[in-house]
Amino acid sequence: MKQYNAIKAKHPGALLLFRVGDFYETFGEDAVTTSKILDIVLTKRSNGSASAVELAGFPHHALDTYLPKLIRAGQRVAICDQLEDPKSVKGIVKRGVTELVTPGVSFNDNVLNVKSNNYLAAVHFSKDRLGVAFLDISTGEFLTAQGTLQYVEKLVQSFAPSELLYCRTQQDPFQEHFATDYNNFRLDDWVFTYDYGYEKLTNHFQTSTLKGFGIESLQEGIVAAGAILYYLEVTEHHETKHISKVSRIDEEKYVWLDKFTIRNLELIYPQHDGGVPLVSILDHCSTPMGARMIKKWIVLPLRSKAAIEERHQVVQYFLEQEELMDDVNQHLQQIGDLERLISKVAVGRINPRELIQLKKALQHCIPIKELLSTCKASEIQKIAEQLNPCEFLIDKINKEIKEEAPLNATQGNLVKDGVDEELDELRKIAFSGKDYLLQLQQRETEKTGISSLKIAYNKVFGYYLEVRNVHKDKVPEGWIRKQTLVNAERYVTEELKSYEEKILNAEEKIYVIEHRIFQELIRAAADFVMQIQQNAQVIASLDCLLSFAAIALKNNYCRPGISESSTLMIKDGRHPVIEQQLPIGEEYVPNDIKLDDTEQQVLIITGPNMAGKSALLRQTALIVLLGQIGSFVPATEAHIGLVDKIFTRVGASDNLSKGESTFMVEMTETASILNNLSNRSLILMDEIGRGTSTYDGISIAWSIVEYLHNHPQAKAKTLFATHYHELNQLAEDLPRVKNFNVSVKEIGNKVVFLRKLKEGGSEHSFGIHVAQMAGMPNKVVIRSNEILHHLEKDKIKDKRKHRMNEVPKENYQLNLFEPNDPNYKQVKELLKKLDINTIAPVEALLKLNELKSLMDN
Repeated sequence: MKQYNAIKAKHPGALLLFRVGDFYETFGEDAVTTSKILDIVLTKRSNGSASAVELAGFPHHALDTYLPKLIRAGQRVAICDQLEDPKSVKGIVKRGVTELVTPGVSFNDNVLNVKSNNYLAAVHFSKDRLGVAFLDISTGEFLTAQGTLQYVEKLVQSFAPSELLYCRTQQDPFQEHFATDYNNFRLDDWVFTYDYGYEKLTNHFQTSTLKGFGIESLQEGIVAAGAILYYLEVTEHHETKHISKVSRIDEEKYVWLDKFTIRNLELIYPQHDGGVPLVSILDHCSTPMGARMIKKWIVLPLRSKAAIEERHQVVQYFLEQEELMDDVNQHLQQIGDLERLISKVAVGRINPRELIQLKKALQHCIPIKELLSTCKASEIQKIAEQLNPCEFLIDKINKEIKEEAPLNATQGNLVKDGVDEELDELRKIAFSGKDYLLQLQQRETEKTGISSLKIAYNKVFGYYLEVRNVHKDKVPEGWIRKQTLVNAERYVTEELKSYEEKILNAEEKIYVIEHRIFQELIRAAADFVMQIQQNAQVIASLDCLLSFAAIALKNNYCRPGISESSTLMIKDGRHPVIEQQLPIGEEYVPNDIKLDDTEQQVLIITGPNMAGKSALLRQTALIVLLGQIGSFVPATEAHIGLVDKIFTRVGASDNLSKGESTFMVEMTETASILNNLSNRSLILMDEIGRGTSTYDGISIAWSIVEYLHNHPQAKAKTLFATHYHELNQLAEDLPRVKNFNVSVKEIGNKVVFLRKLKEGGSEHSFGIHVAQMAGMPNKVVIRSNEILHHLEKDKIKDKRKHRMNEVPKENYQLNLFEPNDPNYKQVKELLKKLDINTIAPVEALLKLNELKSLMDN
């Protein structure tokens, strides 16, 4: 316990898994926490003369089962192993922490999600901006950036780190903006200094400056990146050769999507249980690297026309060459997680079976390279040129490791025959032993005449000759007696002892030689880390583009035209997610949209609830986003004038934990939009102002539209969906504001939603019809209708006033008769017997006449 307490004191914030024999044990508070998370028994043990201490543990071989549960619960786990063989030590075995696993720092396959990156992030606050860095240690991807609080918040939301580091002295701003959403850990303030961060990065990359990485001027970004490298040291992760570069997230390269937009458009995660995010529709990738990359592409759409069109060109080529697409996909499906496999090589954690998988992955890269090299398109040839065949490494693994390699390097039967002469000799001794012993038994039987002689083995005596008592007198003098049984005697000979020693030594030597060859092979593979990381990136990018091609083919997407103009034109646009969720046989109703900065800058879209206004807004944003990540789009034709920012204000949400109402959240998001406008922005606003009184709401919505239209620098393209039909008047005063409505058709008292956008404003919301469809009690619906008709009459008389005080009072007495009326019971009985569903029209008239006569009486 003294040894435990000394090690625990060095890692106070972590659960300490303390190896004792075949178990990992936890003590005290750690044991209480562990037993709750893992649902294992909590016991107590006597701690010498001290009081009892809580204890919870599990077998060491179950570490891969239990560790992920602890990490997913947000715990940091220090794994304390025995550093020497207990058999060769007297007294306490030397122990030490061999790894500190945290939510953001893990190589464990059971902790990691194959389709998602596992980022460790750090944020650094300075006076006017923040620095942020992201590292996925399982792939070696290292990124940094700096900017405003809004920009860093958006990046953190997009990358969704598993763990977030911050400075102890910056606790207040960190708690306000990040703490509630992410596992976090604080570090001392000296770690978050520019000089320390710069030195840490240059030492790691062995460079004199950071200019080659393009981050020399990012002071706050360097501080955050340095803190991440420090944290790796603290968590005992010293093998970091696979972190070979740090890249800048350049704000100018990508479309700005604020954190509200990423959430509102449901790009990566759905807002509600059972929802379907955009990534679920787009991700048809064959490799884990592709699945991870497509998420980054979605949250970081491109702003460069050339880069976007290069992706479009590749997608177009594959669509025209379906056979090639199928051939390449067949090889991609065999590659697996090349990126994480090579990272395991770099840190020396790869097992023999994974090394075979690495070889197979590289083997499948060669035919992909050959297939793409024959293509005429220069964009495809460029992909082929970037793939490194790594033939030397493939041959080396092929020659040295058996195809059916064991999972663990200590299990033996790992290295092929012919690789090492000594190993081959030792194998003959160890594995041909049975033949030798059989020959020895036959030889001794012939010599001694003992027909029942047999050779056997046990752990106490090793190999021995067993002679039954009836043949005891035939035993030669040179045999040494070892054990006497009831019916037999056991003996050993010098020859048998010598051979036993050879066999036992051979097995031990075989393990040593196999281990040496395997380690040499890992070191040889480590020389290919950078080439294989490049292969993984190229394969991931190719996989994403093939996924885009597959989706375009399956869902009938078109190639959008990309230009530097300010016009957005979509013909027959569809919502990429909703159209896939429709019931069988139901067609999605497409719509046209045109926005520019000269004629139609702001579209005010009115129409009833459930008519499809929100879907129309979202699909416009998603079509632009799809086009700018390099995908084809769900439309028959689309022309996208490059957009640099997409803003959305849709849906209602409270942030009650921070004391913010729906309306406060709405106003915060709207303020963020109006304060960050640009000339190439696309803005989607849905039902602005509905969280407050009608007059307040109309006033706010009205002034927002005016602000967007009259902004001196930014003529942002805007779709403004609203229930406030009063806003239609703006089109008369503001030349670039146009009125549209989502049409409906009234058939009797029912409403049919046509979901088609047409020019002109709408005067009716049909909210009462929607209430009826939702199953609202009939009494409420009828009363609503009564009040509505009064208000609409009132509105015609005086458009500026709604005299709510003149609304007709509700008549609560709905009975036809007073309860004491003599005819009441008769009418009640008559009505009870009526079956409305089966009664014929003529019979109904007769019954109605009967009721009337009762009333006349």
